[in-house]
Amino acid sequence: MKIRVIWVGKTRNASLSAVCKDMAGRIGHLAGFEIAELKELKAANDRQRIEAEGEKILDRIDRSDYLIALDSGGRLYSSSGFAEFISRHMTESPRDLVFAVGGPAGLSEAVTRRANLIWSFSKLTFSHDLARAILMEQIYRALSIVNNLPYAR
Repeated sequence: MKIRVIWVGKTRNASLSAVCKDMAGRIGHLAGFEIAELKELKAANDRQRIEAEGEKILDRIDRSDYLIALDSGGRLYSSSGFAEFISRHMTESPRDLVFAVGGPAGLSEAVTRRANLIWSFSKLTFSHDLARAILMEQIYRALSIVNNLPYAR
């Protein structure tokens, strides 16, 4: 099983970009891992941009992938609950885990329909850059819990 993250646009905040890079290195020591950073598209309006970015995201997802879409209306997990989900997936499924993070305007309906799971970090709203850092940290925390590493304690 490999873990992949697909997100639209660059992480503009230098501090949060550094967090994402640090977490990517840590995750890579525990699992196969890759980030696909898609170019943010220009469009006449947000709806057109969301749809076009959604097509680009879906082009990067294989039929066999287990897709987790990040959306504020999704399922809430505690860190330990998310680690249990990751652990179950690692032992029960060979499918790659793919996390999709839309652009600042969000994810297309086509991506959320394709998703096997829609996940929300909180009922709070986070900036796009901060959501990326949270995602990376939570993936690393989950893998630390699964591997009984001290980071998660």
